[in-house]
Amino acid sequence: MGDREAAGAQGRRGRRRLSVDERRDELIEAALDLFSRRPPEEISIDDVAAAAGASRALVYHYFGGKQELYVAALRSAAAQLGELLKPPTEGSPLQRLALSLKRYFDFVEDHAPGYLAMLRGGPASRSGELGEIVESVRAILLNRILKEMGLEDPSPVLRITLRSWMAGVETAALDWLENKDMPRDELEALLVDQNIVLLHNAAQRDPAVMAVFNDLAAQEQ
Repeated sequence: MGDREAAGAQGRRGRRRLSVDERRDELIEAALDLFSRRPPEEISIDDVAAAAGASRALVYHYFGGKQELYVAALRSAAAQLGELLKPPTEGSPLQRLALSLKRYFDFVEDHAPGYLAMLRGGPASRSGELGEIVESVRAILLNRILKEMGLEDPSPVLRITLRSWMAGVETAALDWLENKDMPRDELEALLVDQNIVLLHNAAQRDPAVMAVFNDLAAQEQ
């Protein structure tokens, strides 16, 4: 056996045998790393296989093709974002909101190509699995904001107001990734201010929102 073959055999013996789920997760992590640095359309199955130290055939065995792998990677990214955005437990409501926005933009900046592809379409259909992923993240965020407000069943005015603000955050993130002509901390502060303005305006139309707004204002005293 030559030196190269011996080294390969040694590496194979020294590597822990992974379970099916562990190997699949390893491939997803390799894909996520690539998607965080390059646009999805520039990444091939061969690229993912090389990054994971696996064969092309193994990637196809687990995922069937690039679209399935891409969707699996985005589901993993969405789960990671959901964990990052668990509501902070300390500080005033606005301080907790500011921290959540910082975590959100940390994720956006670290996974820029994948984030852009997720919101703009990418190789999967926005009306199919990708759309479901995006909507699941939005639902998680809305539910957590409502939980912070101590509400389970928001009025239509409050629900629409919060969803409008969330859409504004996504648009701001896309614009910032394209231009980066504004300091990120200033953008995050602007979005917090916009949330206050939207809630204040909504409160003029809905007594239930007025009660929420007044409660949040009292906590900032």
